[in-house]
Amino acid sequence: MTSLSRELVFLILQFLEEEKFKESVHKLEKESGFFFNMKYFEEKVQAGEWEEVEKYLSGFTKVDDNRYSMKIFFEIRKQKYLEALDRQDKPKAVEILVGDLKVFSTFNEELYKEITQLLILNNFRENEQLSKYGDTKTARSIMLIELKKLIEANPLFRDKLAFPTLKSSRLRTLINQSLNWQHQLCKNPRPNPDIKTLFTDHTCSPSNGPLAPTPVNLPISAVAKPAAYTSLGVHGPFPPAVANANANALAGWMANASASSSVQAAVVTSSTIPVPQNQVSILKRPRTPPATPGIADYQNAEHDLLMKRLRPVHSVEEVSYPVARQTSWSLDDLPRTVAMTLHQGSSVTSMDFHPLHHTLLLVGSNNGEITLWELSLRERLVSKPFKIWDVSACSLPFQAAAAKEAPISVSRVTWSPDGSFVGVAFTKHLIHLYAYTGSNELAQRIEVDAHVGGVNDLSFALPNKQLCIVTCGDDKLIKVWDANGRRLFTFEGHEAPVYSICPHHKENIQFIFSTAIDGKIKAWLYDNMGSRVDYDAPGHWCTTMLYSADGSRLFSCGTSKDGESFLVEWNESEGAIKRTYNGFRKKSAGVVQFDTTQNRFLVAGEDGQVKFWDMDNINPLTSTDADGGLQGLPRLKFNKEGNILAVTTVDNGFKILANATGLRSLRTIETPAFETLRSPIESSAIKVSGSSTVNVNPVNCKVERSSPVRPPPILNGVDPMSRSVEKSRIVEDASDRTKPWQLSEILDPVQCRSVTLPDNTDSFSKVVRLLYTNSAVGVLALGSNGVQKLWKWARNEQNPTGKATASVVPQRWQPNNGLLMTNDIAGVNLEEAVPCIALSKNDSYVMSACGGKVSLFNMMTFKVMTTFMSPPPASTFLAFHPQDNNIISIGMEDSTIHIYNVRVDEVKSKLKGHQRRITGLAFSTNLNILVSSGADAHLCLWSIDTWEKRKSVPIQLPAGKPPVGDTRVQFHSDQLRLLVVHETQLAIYDASKMERIRQWIPQDVLPAPISYAAYSCNSQLIFASFCDANIGVFDAESLKLRCRIAPSICLSSAALNRSQAVYPLVIAAHPLQPNQFAVGLSDGSVKVIEPSESEGKWGSSPPMDNGVLNGKAPSSSATSNHTADQAQR
Repeated sequence: MTSLSRELVFLILQFLEEEKFKESVHKLEKESGFFFNMKYFEEKVQAGEWEEVEKYLSGFTKVDDNRYSMKIFFEIRKQKYLEALDRQDKPKAVEILVGDLKVFSTFNEELYKEITQLLILNNFRENEQLSKYGDTKTARSIMLIELKKLIEANPLFRDKLAFPTLKSSRLRTLINQSLNWQHQLCKNPRPNPDIKTLFTDHTCSPSNGPLAPTPVNLPISAVAKPAAYTSLGVHGPFPPAVANANANALAGWMANASASSSVQAAVVTSSTIPVPQNQVSILKRPRTPPATPGIADYQNAEHDLLMKRLRPVHSVEEVSYPVARQTSWSLDDLPRTVAMTLHQGSSVTSMDFHPLHHTLLLVGSNNGEITLWELSLRERLVSKPFKIWDVSACSLPFQAAAAKEAPISVSRVTWSPDGSFVGVAFTKHLIHLYAYTGSNELAQRIEVDAHVGGVNDLSFALPNKQLCIVTCGDDKLIKVWDANGRRLFTFEGHEAPVYSICPHHKENIQFIFSTAIDGKIKAWLYDNMGSRVDYDAPGHWCTTMLYSADGSRLFSCGTSKDGESFLVEWNESEGAIKRTYNGFRKKSAGVVQFDTTQNRFLVAGEDGQVKFWDMDNINPLTSTDADGGLQGLPRLKFNKEGNILAVTTVDNGFKILANATGLRSLRTIETPAFETLRSPIESSAIKVSGSSTVNVNPVNCKVERSSPVRPPPILNGVDPMSRSVEKSRIVEDASDRTKPWQLSEILDPVQCRSVTLPDNTDSFSKVVRLLYTNSAVGVLALGSNGVQKLWKWARNEQNPTGKATASVVPQRWQPNNGLLMTNDIAGVNLEEAVPCIALSKNDSYVMSACGGKVSLFNMMTFKVMTTFMSPPPASTFLAFHPQDNNIISIGMEDSTIHIYNVRVDEVKSKLKGHQRRITGLAFSTNLNILVSSGADAHLCLWSIDTWEKRKSVPIQLPAGKPPVGDTRVQFHSDQLRLLVVHETQLAIYDASKMERIRQWIPQDVLPAPISYAAYSCNSQLIFASFCDANIGVFDAESLKLRCRIAPSICLSSAALNRSQAVYPLVIAAHPLQPNQFAVGLSDGSVKVIEPSESEGKWGSSPPMDNGVLNGKAPSSSATSNHTADQAQR
């Protein structure tokens, strides 16, 4: 049942309750299974109505569903049995014993025998365990306390014990609103309509009196005209609906659209995308003019509730516990501090941040070039000048236009939702699609001659979970393409060039908003039914539409031909403007650009300034000119975290603004030695490969005060280095041009920042598992003794973000009850146990084991919520299913993998493919697979859909090395590449083929076995710890060593002097800061380490001339000298 259908049941329950249909209320509760009425249950238990008690329970659980359910039914039937004995009704007691309690004998035969023995006693209170049994009423009250605890702990009752908060008579309100819009559609609306039935749609009969007045808050063009609308349920790819949509039931945005919009033709090519039956329901929202007489008044608060029901909801029933949500904010949350100024070389026309790597910025330019910048490194990773990939495949009009050598610019660059593709639209005809395969590569995928004239906008969409590209252009069309460049849809209906598009979805309903330069807004479903909306945007000219990050609020920003700008929020249910924001000056010479972030803030660029608004306040919060130099109408873009903002400048570049969190990720610094380096560079000439000496314009070499790096000299709008190296990078220091690359080595604690997490416990225990909380405010460590410890950083002046940092000492955190998170270790040999741990996405609970049962801990109280999976075999690895937190994959000591459903306390599948215990599990939603690793040095690939094994491969070990040892796996953030860690190697695999791409074997300065390794949060680095206490920081793309961190950094002086070696057993990467990591040591200590403020990162990218590619090393590289004993040292 869909979430909306589920909510309809709640509305009906409320209605039945208000109308005093008591029996019907509880019957619907039981039959739907959506709400367990604890009050009703208590009443029936107290009354001893056992038959009704069990009948009501049966709507939610059965005796054998799980151990909680079994215990609930046992307690009820035991009480019924004791009451029969207490009444001396032996025949009834025997009937209960045989008919009701017998089922439990198979689980505990001794208990059943003991219960049977009560029959021979004159008074069952003679039994020692029942000697304190009082009267019936007291016994029922005591049992109720136990039953409530069992019900609350039972996963089957989760989310069913609380009735949603609703305003009174909610269903009546919705019906009134429905009547309102039905009345609005009447051809002859009467001032005092006579509503006689709800069984058919309301219509007013013709009248000689005056018509109801048109609502004054709507534009004339938005008032419905008398016409017959095309049915929505019988055309194109729509399957027959259960209830056909009424031909006139065009509600929401459609309710007042021009009649012509419903019959506009749509030119549609054959499509492989099936459209859901309820596709049209996304636009069925009541539109109620407040001034309509004779009908119930429209209430904003009521309508907001309706809109919440139409917003995307999580279909997954996550096992979660309430956590406090922080709603407070301050101006410090806004990115207003200038972190750096970077020069693109041509005017920037479009920007977009990577959805996962929050410092990776894609930039499109006026000269047609696209560039990929890594802001934390101040490096230009990729530069792709404009070129036509295949002229012969282009249309003749475009070939003619291209022959004129007129400049072609980038009109839009954007990332796909998962960051694996880049889409580029150009000002003439073309779109390009690139595959993003790594930190320094964009692979050409498709080139499409998409539109006649300019392609004005491009966006990605996922109808039916199929990646598509949506484009619009000067030819007045919107087109949808698949990832292979095949056209799926062409939407026709605009009467002017289409300026922008905004694909979106509500639940599983996909649609597209489009705006044209005549100010018209239209909406389209992926079908052949034409536009669903025909509205006028404020200003009647160029307008862009954006949703808030959570998809719940819709905004638009645009400018009229007269230069008046409008930033507004739309009421989707009405197709009307909800609020208009103030703060723009009267006239602008172009179109104002804007963006949204954090479901809280809006930003727009105007008059050489960046202006910020709170979404709930029409007046500006603040503005900044970013130290000057911005374009008059700057383009701007937030990263997905909202802590970094890119803004374009007049000198063919852009500035990066950041808040405190953003600055920490960027690590901006002043370079004191820069001024001494700049002069000789400005006055000298630079040799360009394949060209004569070229003098550099000093203006292009200018470095802004806030910039820590010198931008590359720009020659005629092109980086001179790009002539010889396609993937040019900005050098961070002028001396880097002449000095050879050197490995960075951190030998002294003063060269970095580190903090040892305080621990006042005396018990010694190795740290064997280590995690950052997902919110990055804490570190969680699991010791070899089964005890978990949590440290948290407080938000204060020294640490305004409250995130984990090596600059501030955190506190060892415990709840007021003083509990420790201690795993079940009864009968466990801790020397042989393999601890495992997994944290929920919302940080509200943690699952772990240490040779015994798996325990679920509440992170707020440290209480054990439940235990499961009793050994043998013991659990050795835990991983949550990425799409359902109720599903856990559990690696076992006996080499199997159990797919366990927490909600029903049941193992759904048991996977067999390894020969030794499971040591690693990793999910990829992109590939729809689970990869497992074992102590047998093998990798297995499993289908998430069927849990069938697709492939099994051994890792390639050095000669003579037996196939044993813990092997761990972790997916790159692209969900395609896989990091495989073994004591003998680091390796990168293409998970789709399970083929090894690169390998690194311990050697040179890092000869010891690897103890652990993990990707940084942005997957650009790999942190690896070694058994000699060294730590290596590797470039994740090339597996080249960037930096070695000596043992003196992570070990105390006492540890360095111990006879028994101390070294890191586990390493964890900060979830937000790509250069911070934590290590858990064999002496029980935990340390957080990050670069010094002055450095900001671990070394620099090594040259691309060594390493092992596809398992083969170049002969000139030291990596070719791998031997078995080297790896085992």
